[in-house]
Amino acid sequence: MTWWQAVILGLLQGLTEFLPVSSSGHLVLAQHVLGLQLTPDVTFEVFLHAGTALSIIIVYRNRLGAIVRGMIRTLMHPRKAYRVNGNARIAWQVIFASIPAGLAYVFLDTQLEWTYARPWFACVMLILTGVILVSTLLARTQGGEITLWKSILIGIAQAVSLLPGMSRSGATISTGLLSGIKPEAAADFSFIMVLPAIAGATLVKGLGLIQSPETVNWLPVLLGTTIAFATGIFAIHVVLGFVRRGRLHIFAIYCVGVGVLGLFFL
Repeated sequence: MTWWQAVILGLLQGLTEFLPVSSSGHLVLAQHVLGLQLTPDVTFEVFLHAGTALSIIIVYRNRLGAIVRGMIRTLMHPRKAYRVNGNARIAWQVIFASIPAGLAYVFLDTQLEWTYARPWFACVMLILTGVILVSTLLARTQGGEITLWKSILIGIAQAVSLLPGMSRSGATISTGLLSGIKPEAAADFSFIMVLPAIAGATLVKGLGLIQSPETVNWLPVLLGTTIAFATGIFAIHVVLGFVRRGRLHIFAIYCVGVGVLGLFFL
């Protein structure tokens, strides 16, 4: 892998992991339209995911620390801690929200491969992502808290975002807004809840790397990881800014535009 390929993949991972524009959709279309082979090797993919996970940890380090402490209290005193500790509730909500995507990944693997092999499908999903983002304009009541059932609903949105072209952050944040959750709380939950998914993907790829070790060119790996980490932090703050101002729907213009252009050229 060359250094410029590492730069492209690092930017793609860091930006589109958090911006509501679908990283999987961009990857599928780039490979088909531009004729580029952007699929990284296992080592590189592991480190890219680690870079984006680290960006979430840095941005939410204080909140994550509180959540971990709340979870520990829950395990020590389950009934009392859950009632009085909001961070403990968030921990359980993240766990339950991660279940739908995990089940979809395990039981729908063949169907997902079918969608990734068809660029037109990614274009349609990009357009649908745009529609979902625009639908947030209909969210009038946004002062509610995250409940267990709302977290599961957001988790289902994350499972649907396994489809290429469906933005994970766009689907989960929009679902949170439409279910009446406070805008910033919906965005925070969307970013925090992806940590188990990223950690799981990193673990699976990491185990494959251990079982089949390969010679690593560390310069592009470290370059791509650093770029994914830095751009990930940037992208999180950008999305938070748009959500706070109630302008998440602005990204719909880009998603629909890319989807329509993709269908036209395909």
